[in-house]
Amino acid sequence: MGFSLTATQVVFFIASIIIASAVSGVFVVVINDVSSSLEERGNRVEDQLDYEFKIINDPKNIPTEGSNYLFYLKNIGGKKLATTNTTFTIFIDGELVVTSNFNFSDTTTGTDEVTTIYVVTSVISAGDHTLRLVGPQAIDEEFMFTI
Repeated sequence: MGFSLTATQVVFFIASIIIASAVSGVFVVVINDVSSSLEERGNRVEDQLDYEFKIINDPKNIPTEGSNYLFYLKNIGGKKLATTNTTFTIFIDGELVVTSNFNFSDTTTGTDEVTTIYVVTSVISAGDHTLRLVGPQAIDEEFMFTI
C-alpha cells in the first residue's frame, strides 16, 4: 500500500512537471511573438519619423509658373527624400493626379531642404481644395488651399 501511494504521487509529480513545462513553453513563444511585434512596430515608427515632410505654401496665395501651380515641400525628417513621381502620389480633392500632371524640381531633398512640386493648372479649378501628398512609408500630408 505504501508503494502504490508513493507511485501515485510520483506519477502526479511527473505529470505536473510536464504540464508546467508545456505551459511555460507556450508563455515563452507568446512573449517572444509580442517582443518581435513591438520591435517591428518600433522600427516602423522610427522610419515614419525619418520620412516626414510638410507643404509650406501660403494656402491663400498659390504661386504659378507657366502652366503649373507651385507647391513647396520641406523635408522635416531625418533622412533624404527621393522626390519623384514614383515615390510620391498626389490627390486633389480625393482624385488621383496622374504622374504626367506633376513633377518635382529636385530628384532628392535633404533634411531641412525645400523642393518645388509643379502641378499642371488644368488639374485644379478655382475654389477651395485639399491636396493630399503620400510619400515613402505611406507618410502623408494634407494641405487645404484656395485658388
